Amino acid sequence: MDHSERSGRARQSERILPALEAVLFSSARPVREKELAELLEADPADLAEALRNLAAGAEAPGRGLRLERVAGGWRLVTRPEFDSLLRKFHDVTERSRLSLAALETLAIVAYRQPITLPEIQEIRSVNSASVLKTLFEKKLITTAGKKPVVGTPFLYRTTQEFLVRFGLNDMTELPKPEDLDADLSATVEAREIAAPTAAPPSIHVDAGAEREPELPEAGE
Repeated sequence: MDHSERSGRARQSERILPALEAVLFSSARPVREKELAELLEADPADLAEALRNLAAGAEAPGRGLRLERVAGGWRLVTRPEFDSLLRKFHDVTERSRLSLAALETLAIVAYRQPITLPEIQEIRSVNSASVLKTLFEKKLITTAGKKPVVGTPFLYRTTQEFLVRFGLNDMTELPKPEDLDADLSATVEAREIAAPTAAPPSIHVDAGAEREPELPEAGE
């Protein structure tokens, strides 16, 4: 790229940057680059340059926002150090937390999707219908067709809201099961050194183990 081309790209980037910031600031969802380029009538390369400049500006000292790539798009979010201040201002007294049962079920769906309710219940060894309903209502999971077996049970998968909630750009950013095991082991070891206690049961997420085929319940 010669000097004149770089200068032209820099000018185009500066031209669209204010509008880009306004769009991302006002959007309640992550916006994909293709959508931004079409809206701003910008060349993809110029848009990418503007995004880099916006991200660099947001990282400067004294800023309250940062640019985040999540769920395949971009969004402006407040910095975590202002969380308590914003919760106080907006009078938010409680966080919307997921129960351990919901987190366990969501992890199974995330790593084994698409998956049916009978398969989830086989893994958890407990009725999971109500937990699955909660995750569905929170838009963290959705249906993905039906499995062509007896009873044709629904298949479930995670949603874009799941990516946004957990700050993931796509499913490839999910931690590897072996990394989770290593992190858990390190955490347990550190706690044992600080205050020796009976070790909690091991938690293992198997993303690829083969399962024995089961006969789903009819009329799921």
